[in-house]
Amino acid sequence: MKVLNKDEFMNSENLMVRRLRDSIFIYPTDTIYGIGCDATNEELVNTIRIAKNRFDMPFSVIAPSKEWIEKNCAIDETAKSWIEKLPGPYTLILRLKNKDAVAENVNFGSDSLGVRIPNNWFSEVVTKMDVPIITTSANVAGHDFMTSLDDLDPVFREYVDYVIEQGELKGRPSTLIFLNKSKVEVKKR
Repeated sequence: MKVLNKDEFMNSENLMVRRLRDSIFIYPTDTIYGIGCDATNEELVNTIRIAKNRFDMPFSVIAPSKEWIEKNCAIDETAKSWIEKLPGPYTLILRLKNKDAVAENVNFGSDSLGVRIPNNWFSEVVTKMDVPIITTSANVAGHDFMTSLDDLDPVFREYVDYVIEQGELKGRPSTLIFLNKSKVEVKKR
C-alpha cells in the first residue's frame, strides 16, 4: 500500500490515473474518505466487498461527468435539477437505463444506481479515468468512517494499493436523494 499526498499524486497524475484503473484505492471526497476502484471491473468490486465485509448492499459510484449520468441513468426534470447541484455532498439514487454501465456486482443487477460527483479535486481525476468508480466509505461495515489517515482500518492494508491522503476531512457521509421513486426522498446520514 502506497500513501501519496495531493502534491505527490499530482506530480505524477497521468501515470497515477492509469494505475488507478487497475487498483483499489482510498481517496478524499467533500465528505469523508472513500474506497474505490473501476466500477466496471467485477473482480476489483468483489475485492472491496471482501475488504469491507459488505455483501448485501449496493455500492454507489462517482460518475466521471454529468454527461455520463445523463447517458446511463433515466433523467426527468426533478433529476435534472438535482444533477445541476453537482458537484456536492449528495448521492442521487436514479433509475439505471444502461445496465452495462457498471459491473453487475455493484448494484446486484438492480434497476437503480447511486451516483455522485463530490466537490473535491479528486473528481477531476475520475473524469480523467473516464470510468465510474466505486464510492463507499473507507471502513469495515459497521465501523466508524475514515476522516483521516489515522482512522485507516488495518484490514485495508491487505487490499488497498494506494491511499491518496488530503489530511483530516470534516464531513459526514453524503446525503441520499432517492429520485427512483414516485416521490423524492431525502435521507441524511
